[in-house]
Amino acid sequence: MSISRRQLLFSAGAAGLVAGQEKRVIPWYEEPFLGIPGKVKAPVKIRSIELLRVGANYFLEVTSTDGAKGICRTKQMEDYIAILLRRVAPVFIGRDAREIETLVDEVYTKNYKLAGQAFWCPVAYVEQAIFDLLGKTAKVPVGELLGGVIRKEIPVYLSGSGRETTAEEEVDLYVRGLAETRAKAVKFKIGGRMSRNLDAYPGRTETMMKLARKRMGDGVIINADANGSYNAEKAIEVGRMLEGLGVNFFEEPCPWEELGETQKVAAGEQDSSLWRFLWMMENKVVRIVQPDLNYNGGFVRALRVARMAKKFGLPIVPHNTQTGASAVNIVQFASAVENIGGFMEFPHRGDEKRESWYTPEFKIRNGTVAVPTAPGLGIAFDPAYLAKAEKVTV
Repeated sequence: MSISRRQLLFSAGAAGLVAGQEKRVIPWYEEPFLGIPGKVKAPVKIRSIELLRVGANYFLEVTSTDGAKGICRTKQMEDYIAILLRRVAPVFIGRDAREIETLVDEVYTKNYKLAGQAFWCPVAYVEQAIFDLLGKTAKVPVGELLGGVIRKEIPVYLSGSGRETTAEEEVDLYVRGLAETRAKAVKFKIGGRMSRNLDAYPGRTETMMKLARKRMGDGVIINADANGSYNAEKAIEVGRMLEGLGVNFFEEPCPWEELGETQKVAAGEQDSSLWRFLWMMENKVVRIVQPDLNYNGGFVRALRVARMAKKFGLPIVPHNTQTGASAVNIVQFASAVENIGGFMEFPHRGDEKRESWYTPEFKIRNGTVAVPTAPGLGIAFDPAYLAKAEKVTV
């Protein structure tokens, strides 16, 4: 292919412009930074990766060639089985688990035409089970492998809000939840969810938020999540109302893929592209960065987002929709990340039922959740319960 003189001059000018600018922050191109081979001395070769099911619960189990196991509970696994077993797991089998950072990149490059939660959730589950295996091998909690534990308790905000209730019922649920847990922060679902400016019913959002502030007082931090309910114009109008009530943050006001509208207001938790996170930080779209530890692909990629956020002077507040054994990932992550901001999300509405087949119970006490100190993720599953598991195949 030939290139004209004009094209050549343009290319040279562009190169000079780039050369004159400050180096762009692209931390996922740097060398692996966790140093896991130095913490786990001998290779940990992965022999098998199996998806197990007990009733409605799915588990991802990784076994090494010497018989050691790592396991995690998954979320919405029934939607992702084929991608997990056909596209993700084979990349890790036969490899040294200590090279987890490289493996996470490799599974992406082999499947780069796949994107979004349907791909990155399976990657996250495999990665989290591998971290459980590595932690048990090294006899340390996962937080130590993520850079070192700097917090033993994680302050949380209550979430899990719905739109099927009335404004008064929703506020009452959270008031009871605050009394039970002694938490200091909550998050309400507002708008109608991807609803083109419609509320769940007319007036619900404003009634609910004003009543929440009245009943909870100024000592409780209130957050709001619109789940893409508004265009930018309406989001700004709602944002002004929330600002008048002293609401702490406004999550995902506009549909998350609508970058033009999002840039005018704020973003949320759905993104799984490191490039898009970088773009949002460079363009000052966000003041709080909210990767989800599953949607975004696991610990390694969330740590990369946290490193980017730190370079831009931004806090990271990971998104979380899980409780109990499935929520251990955000607890371990928050135990080790320096620029964690404020409170971590922990679904709780005062009406949860305790499941008895794992320990610890992850109960919120005095507004915090204790970080498990046992090796790996820190979850102990009842062997009798797991003995009922059947292997899932495609």
